[in-house]
Amino acid sequence: MTTRGLRAGLVGLGSMGRHHARVLAGLEGVELVAVVDPMGDKNGWAQGAPVLSTVDELISLGIDYAVVACPTALHEEVGLKLAEAGVSALVEKPVADTVDGARRLVEAFESRGLVAGVGHIERYNPALRSLRQRLEAGELGDVYQVVTRRQGPFPHRIADVGVVKDLATHDIDLTGWVTGQTYTSISARTVSKSGRPHEDMVSAVGQLSDGTMVNHLVNWLSPLKERFTSVTGEKGCFIADTLTADLTFYSNAAQTTEWEALQAFRGVAEGDMIRYAIPKREPLLVEHELFRDAVLGKSQDICTLRQGLRTVEVAAAVLESAHSGTTVQLKTGDDTADGV
Repeated sequence: MTTRGLRAGLVGLGSMGRHHARVLAGLEGVELVAVVDPMGDKNGWAQGAPVLSTVDELISLGIDYAVVACPTALHEEVGLKLAEAGVSALVEKPVADTVDGARRLVEAFESRGLVAGVGHIERYNPALRSLRQRLEAGELGDVYQVVTRRQGPFPHRIADVGVVKDLATHDIDLTGWVTGQTYTSISARTVSKSGRPHEDMVSAVGQLSDGTMVNHLVNWLSPLKERFTSVTGEKGCFIADTLTADLTFYSNAAQTTEWEALQAFRGVAEGDMIRYAIPKREPLLVEHELFRDAVLGKSQDICTLRQGLRTVEVAAAVLESAHSGTTVQLKTGDDTADGV
């Protein structure tokens, strides 16, 4: 496998699939063997690779792994076929449209010892990768709160899920990943204003396993496109803009005092602001490089299916909370030790 390079296939040639095709076609050590899309390649996005009608045709060509970028509702069906054929897979997020479907995929790939990951692209954003490293190094001290805002106009490519499963799953995954913690509770409210059967705005408040407070605001109803993550803690606040891949730190300049009357008050004060200079490689390319290396046994720096399952579980809890008007408690276990 390592001498001839990896043979890869792609399932789905839509708005995300076309980007996967572009990256796969130029990925070192990988040959894009074929693309599956029943609609064909009317836009010329397949990078010259043959376009097939079925996943079975792709499997018959002999591939080492496939990227699954078809509609969310088809992830389970396609993933199970690949697992049964012994083919590793990188599945676009969310890993499945139901918790049970995600669990079946986890079992199918894990029971066969196959490499499988979920395309939670924010894990490969330079700003968030730098933020995670700095949190792990203790540069913020104790973490108090994570706030995300992810809003913009409705993307017409989405037809099968609402804003929680499509957009909020980004924030759920990145929050657990950058902090290394798991969600223990969530309370949410949703609205639907665009005339579609699914929700198009959600506001959620949650708590992580170490007590960190979480706030998510996600919608498809704003003309302003925003991708904002802030992490506030003992030593200040990190702000990540994943549209520009910028990371900024605002330090807490509060100084200790020997003035007896003030010793009981522990506040914060505005301090230095630092915008970090960080390398800005394309997140999708980094994601593909790391998944390729995982298939080759060289790396484990991917979002696993089990982590993707946890994200789907939290998203389901968000929708349950919004429907019931109650706070939903989430179970924690050893299988979520890497966050989410």
